[in-house]
Formats: sequence, C-alpha cells, structure tokens
Amino acid sequence: MQKTSLATKQHFEILDGLRGVAAISVVVYHFMEFVVPDYHDSFIAHGHLAVDFFFCLSGFVIAYAYDHRIGQMGVWQFMKLRLIRLHPLVIIGSLIGLITFVYDPFINLYAKYAGKTFLMFIASCLLIPFPTVTERYFNFFHLNPPTWSLFWEYIANIFYALILFKLRRGAMRILLIVAAVLLCYETYQSGYLGVGWGGDNFWGGGIRVFYSFLAGILLFRSNWVLKSRIGFPVMSLLLLLTFMVPFAEKTNYFVDPLVVLLYFPFLVALGAGARLTSGWERICKFLGDISYPLYMIHYPFMWICLSFIERQKPSLQTMVMVIILGTAALVGLAYLVLILLDMPLRKFLKRKLQKSISSK
Repeated sequence: MQKTSLATKQHFEILDGLRGVAAISVVVYHFMEFVVPDYHDSFIAHGHLAVDFFFCLSGFVIAYAYDHRIGQMGVWQFMKLRLIRLHPLVIIGSLIGLITFVYDPFINLYAKYAGKTFLMFIASCLLIPFPTVTERYFNFFHLNPPTWSLFWEYIANIFYALILFKLRRGAMRILLIVAAVLLCYETYQSGYLGVGWGGDNFWGGGIRVFYSFLAGILLFRSNWVLKSRIGFPVMSLLLLLTFMVPFAEKTNYFVDPLVVLLYFPFLVALGAGARLTSGWERICKFLGDISYPLYMIHYPFMWICLSFIERQKPSLQTMVMVIILGTAALVGLAYLVLILLDMPLRKFLKRKLQKSISSK
C-alpha cells in the first residue's frame, strides 16, 4: 500500500460503488429502525454514519472536480451546476412524499395536516426546515426526511464556493481541528451521531458536515490517495463493518467520532487508490448511479411501512421478507427514477445552461 498522486480526469469507480453500498445500508437501517426500534437489537445500528461517509466523499469529489476551475467559473455558475445535479431529485422525492402522505393506505395523517400539506411540500422543495408532524418524530422535512442532509450539503457547497476553495491547507487544517472538537462534543452531548434531522438536534447536522466535508477536501488537496490491490468486495466489507458496530451508550461517544474522524477519510483515500478488478465495473457504476436516487426516494415508503407495522402488527418473519423485498424494489424504483426522470431533467437543464452561457 502506498501513497499516489491523482490522475487528471480520473474516475473513482470504487468510490461510486461504495456510495451505492452506503445508500442501500441507509435503506436497511431505516427499515430496522421501525422493525426493531431499540438500536441495541439492530444488526445495522450505526447505519446513520453513512451520511458522514457521504459528506466526506462529497468534499473529496467537489474539490477534485472544481478546485482547478471554480475561480474562472464563478460562484453563481458553480451553484447552478450543483442545483442541476442535486435539485431535481429533491423535488422528485418531495412529490413522492406528498403522494404517499396523502394516500397512505394504513393511516390518515393527511386529514389532520391537510391545511399544512402544501406548505410542507413547498418547504421540502425549497429546503426550508418545517417540522410539523409530531406523530412522526417531528422531522424537519416530513414528506422526505433525508432532505435534511441535502440542506447541509447545499450549505457546505456555498461555503466551498465562497471561502473554502481559496483557503490554503494550513488554514483548512485549523478549521478541521475545530470541527473535530465540535464533533466530539456533539457526540458526547447527544450520545451518538445520529443527529441533524429535527427537534433539538438541528446544529448537529451542521457539525457533521463541517468536519467530514472539510476532511474530504483536504484528502484531495493533500493527495492522500492510497494505492493498493484491495478490490471492491473487500472495500465494501470494510465500509459495511462500520455500520454493524453494536450500539452501546458506554462506547458510542468514542466509537462514532473515531469512525468519522479517522476511519472514513482512510476509506475514501483507500477507495480512491484501490484497484477495480475485472467484472466489477458495471456493478460499481450501477451502484454509483442509483445511490443518490435511492437515498432521495426511499423514505416516503418507510412511512407507509411504519403505518403498516402500527396497524397490522406483523410478525418478525413477515418483516424480514418486507425488508428484503422492499429494499430490492426500492433499488429498482431508484433506477427507473434515474433513467426516466432525473437524467432527462438534468440533460435538459444543462442544455439550457449551455445556451444561456453561449448567448452571452
């Protein structure tokens, strides 16, 4: 294993695959939250850390893609490109959330919140926190709860365009140390790092993205890419093991920061330099392609699953089948959303952007 330099226009297929593995893990984790509400009994009790992995990976990829050209491109042009990449699925996820909220076959929460439903939808589309459904954990974005992390992703992108891309590595390291201290403090206060989605844990989301996004940027700028013969299956296992660490109050306050502060940056550096063996290219591409759509469309169906559990009281055996079949179905739906909606929308918006640039 050795450190290597980044190649020009290199594509990190294994990191794409790992993003897909993390997205599928999030789906299973959310299923398990309803099937086995006590994290001590869940086999994937640390699935919440997948978000921190996403943030770290995002910082690495953003720095790789834009550090060399954002100065010429400008802040507004950069944000237009990020909106085109991210926002179609924010709106698609909000629409799916709206439909499943209104037509949930097992519970009629819509009857209680009909007067606020339109505001919930607009807030979800515009990334404006609007916690209102107390029966469902008071999420900032009830129609599509994972939107909370996109809120912070946008904040991180804005800070990158305005400030971070200009900073030298010394200043970045100082910020990283501050962020690490805040992350450890947040974990100690909250008991674990599954924060940022609502209630009184709003600022925890900012702290999580603060550290991991910075760490990803610094990985790229420091050329911390570890070349190795490790392939995608082993890398996937190394990532999955972090999500399967048992949940325990006595250890969470140092396990969670240890994983986020050190292990995830190491995995990103290792994944960027790992060798993709023959036969895994299509799998990694598929997993990378469906990762963001899957993350952004799965949770509205989790609410239906919770309604089903509350009303039908199914057996554990039934729920095992629901998790297996439901996860597979959501992966398939994510692929259809990608092909039929997200990709065409992004292509259309990119053409419009190119036209507006060429006409100036």
